[in-house]
Amino acid sequence: VNRNKRSLTLDVKTPGGRDLARRLAAQSHIVVENFKAGQMAAFGLGYDDLRAINPGLVYCSITGFGQTGPYRDRPGYDYVIQAMSGLMSITGPEDGPPYKVGVAISDVFAGLFAAASILAAVRHSERTGQGQYIDVSLLDAQIAALVNVASNYLVSGQTPPRYGNQHPNIVPYQTFSAADGEFVAAVGNDSQFARLCELIDRPDLRDDPRCATNPARVENRAWLVPQLQAIFARRPAAEWVDKLLAAGIPAGPINAIPAALSDPHVAARGLVHEIGAQTGEVLRMVGPPVKLALNPAQVRTPPPRLGEHTDDILRDVLNLDAETISAYRAASVI
Repeated sequence: VNRNKRSLTLDVKTPGGRDLARRLAAQSHIVVENFKAGQMAAFGLGYDDLRAINPGLVYCSITGFGQTGPYRDRPGYDYVIQAMSGLMSITGPEDGPPYKVGVAISDVFAGLFAAASILAAVRHSERTGQGQYIDVSLLDAQIAALVNVASNYLVSGQTPPRYGNQHPNIVPYQTFSAADGEFVAAVGNDSQFARLCELIDRPDLRDDPRCATNPARVENRAWLVPQLQAIFARRPAAEWVDKLLAAGIPAGPINAIPAALSDPHVAARGLVHEIGAQTGEVLRMVGPPVKLALNPAQVRTPPPRLGEHTDDILRDVLNLDAETISAYRAASVI
């Protein structure tokens, strides 16, 4: 978090802090903020305020519920958004309570939507000189990320149930318990299912009209899945994963985080980086996941300490001298 960034601190409740923020925005392409709706405008740092001094500015506000609507003034946290969006209603055991996802996934989705939208707006600004305001809501982003589940409801009118580790529209596509633990088998189409039947020596399942096609398997999952589970329980998980992969059927182990981060494929993809911190210690962190051919992303600097680069930024960007910076610090503006 915050790698490759510089950190500046400003007290925008002070006139001096607001003035410095406006001067920095005047030289910026992008401003991102996540105060409550209307708070930046109350500081005199809203989009209309900054657009007046920088017409090409791209300004993105990220809030829990957006700038409009009856919930605009509510505080927004990922957990609440997971609950309100319907995500928790489809996550967890089929016969148990709703569960949240193990990471703050609504925050992640909102950040990704914000990044893509900012890039589109910057491209528009480069062509036209016209910036724009971007309103990103965690709730909006999470509902968009319901993808096929939301579409299933909108098409059918049927409330999506929880399926635990099963898939609502594909069978068998779930976890199975092997002799020594669980693994995932993702049988995505009819030809893969036919190969599965050969692998487990059950050609009768391949030919049975109750599971010859995926729609039939979905309809008859309560009959089919226990039969598969009984077979998978006879051998270790790693053996089943190897056999399934050899047959061209997607499968994988259920890794704990240490195993995932030490996986040889993860290492080959360069996902774990090491970089020296200011303290002299070596920090290990997950690196950029996307591989650009011509200008690959790099981890150049460690996450900064809060306000570590305040003086550097004010000097380099605003050309402030040391005496002026010291005066701002004495006045608690920085």
